Amino acid sequence: MPKPTHVRPADVRGASRLVIDATLGITDLVETMHSTILHAPEILGAPVNLPTGGITGLVYMSIRTITALVGGVIDVAFLPLLPLLRDRISSPQRDATLAAINGVLGDHLRTSNNPLEIRMCMRIDGQPVELTGPALAAAAPQASGKILLLAHGLCLTDQHWDQEGHDHGALLAAELGYTPVYLHYNTGLHISSNGRELADMLAALTQAWPVPVEDLVIVAHSMGGLVARSACHYGTLAGHAWLQHLRTLIFLGTPHHGSKLERAGNWLDTTLLISPYTAAFARVGQIRSAGITDLRYGNLLDEDWENRDRFTHVGDPRQPVPLPAGVSCYGVAATTGSIEGDLQDELPGDGLVPVDSALGAHPDPSMDLTLHEEWVGYDMNHMDLLHRRDVYAQIKQWLGGVGAADPCASS
Repeated sequence: MPKPTHVRPADVRGASRLVIDATLGITDLVETMHSTILHAPEILGAPVNLPTGGITGLVYMSIRTITALVGGVIDVAFLPLLPLLRDRISSPQRDATLAAINGVLGDHLRTSNNPLEIRMCMRIDGQPVELTGPALAAAAPQASGKILLLAHGLCLTDQHWDQEGHDHGALLAAELGYTPVYLHYNTGLHISSNGRELADMLAALTQAWPVPVEDLVIVAHSMGGLVARSACHYGTLAGHAWLQHLRTLIFLGTPHHGSKLERAGNWLDTTLLISPYTAAFARVGQIRSAGITDLRYGNLLDEDWENRDRFTHVGDPRQPVPLPAGVSCYGVAATTGSIEGDLQDELPGDGLVPVDSALGAHPDPSMDLTLHEEWVGYDMNHMDLLHRRDVYAQIKQWLGGVGAADPCASS
């Protein structure tokens, strides 16, 4: 087997493009601040959007021109190297780095055609697999009719399911006979974009599966649960047959109604825009991806974000999306509180997702999700949901195994 590689020539090319983009962005920011100071508006006045002129304007234009030329030279220089190492296996360190970059900048990587972008795929045993009968049969020679899809969250990759020697998918394969398939995707794209693509991939997966499909289960962590719900919606609209096989959806710390951290970030954007002297700095916060801003309220549909400035402070724009009919849906929430009723239960939830959001609770009945069953784990954080044995015990119990988890147990 070829040795895994940490860096490919395309990675250097993609990184150089990001540096060029960052240089141009910083130049824009500095020129905006320069123009603001020159025009001296009121502290709480309207932002100044006028370019600088004269020698000052020539300097900024020269910086942009030279930067663009350097970027073009780098692109041309790396073209002959792109075929090298293309087929080498990606190392876990490379995958993790790309996943983090895609989570923060994934939509920009897509629109700029940057080679660092992750393209959605299914993985088996850590390797991407084509969704054809021969390829799936070769990748999973002992495939059963019970497919388990595991969907990771923001800035993560499929390798994060294997933590501290524990993998929910591997254990469910050994103990309940499921064949685990791991989703790998660009978490910086809009959730609805990933949801639509996942729906199409599940249609191809179930159609090409080497044995008749008896059962499809999705276990999704964090943003992965929103992508799965979006996929169910778009799969229903498309009349996909894979939904007939879907029996169970298990959400692990999924922000069904958003995250307070992203809402706080949106308030910061709004605060910076109050003064023309700070408005330019709002651009720094606005580099965050469409996937991240979708987490403000838990957007699932194109209609939730289309024709809107995603950085403008508005109320919850979502259309109600019920859980898929005929599917048993379960929710796991975590809290850093150590016992039920601990003050921490009311504050951070698992550090990223509030407990109510993870359990789909909402004061508006049209938005409230009625889960088949829910479970709250105490003294654990968001990432603990990927490897805690008590979380696994609850998942196994819901899927027909024996022994429910103790919510107060520790790993």
